[in-house]
Amino acid sequence: MNWNKKKIQATNGLIIEAQAPVIISASRSTDIPAFYSDWFFQRLKEGYVKWKNPFNGVPLYVSFQDTRLIVFWSKNHKPLIKHLDYLDEKNINYYFQFTLNDYDAEKFEPRVPNVQARIETFVELAEKVGKEKVIWRFDPLILTDKIGVEELLRKVENIGNQLKNHTDKLVFSFADIGIYRKVQNNLRNNSIPYQEFNERTMNEFAEGLQRLKSSEKWKFELATCAEQISLGKYGIVHNKCIDDDLIIKLFPHDKVLMDFLGVKITPPDMFNPKGTIEKKRKNKDNGQRDCCECIVSKDIGEYNTCPHLCEYCYANANKNIALTNWNLHKQNPDNETIK
Repeated sequence: MNWNKKKIQATNGLIIEAQAPVIISASRSTDIPAFYSDWFFQRLKEGYVKWKNPFNGVPLYVSFQDTRLIVFWSKNHKPLIKHLDYLDEKNINYYFQFTLNDYDAEKFEPRVPNVQARIETFVELAEKVGKEKVIWRFDPLILTDKIGVEELLRKVENIGNQLKNHTDKLVFSFADIGIYRKVQNNLRNNSIPYQEFNERTMNEFAEGLQRLKSSEKWKFELATCAEQISLGKYGIVHNKCIDDDLIIKLFPHDKVLMDFLGVKITPPDMFNPKGTIEKKRKNKDNGQRDCCECIVSKDIGEYNTCPHLCEYCYANANKNIALTNWNLHKQNPDNETIK
């Protein structure tokens, strides 16, 4: 995506060129809300962030001048909640991807708050901003010699029954361990006897999830994240995490955002009592994986910076690198970059 370019003044006084994206993703690459909230909002006030390309290390400046929406991703949004008033004051739209797994007993997420504390944070956030803006992710689903499909369904049921009045959607993915060498190495190094999902176990889980939705009277929409398998017969759709349909539903009043999406909204009148919404173009982000349905955004996170230290993490090469970078950040929390 070739975003508009802006001339900005950096903290050191230099005039530099920066990308000016309309939609910011914060972030697929690290947990900004949990660990870098203060840094992020300071950068938002400064008006820009310096981001490093993960493939070649080349820095890129990202201006917030045109930003109309921020999508936050986290396993613990608690530290972010205190900053939401600032976004409201600046009239910047936002919604949340909230990963809420239950691997407490297995210790797969050693530095994540326990599941009950995270459920409480989820409820607090949903009550503050509206349940339609907080999406529950059980991501990824992991099979081991001790965790089978039924145990995963039990974990999902426990969380789902506590969130059923606090979100509209459950998104999940099956751990694709074999295609992520870092994930495979991390699990093997920690002697975790994982098992790959196959078509049979995927269908078994989906059928169980459909059964749970019916028996527990859940109203969640069910969706998979970046999965090739079709589970439509169980009422499960392919998700868009950066989602133009959701954005149109939540923020139709933001003309700049609607224009960026190529959306024409005709308000109701006597000849058209319901009005119309017309999407004039596809907004799929071709820079993502083939099965990812997300629309274009600019992710500003950096790999190897998340101190959650989850055993299955694809964003950290190893724990020591992540902790080193976290400590470097704490020594200079006002830096232009995360690390």
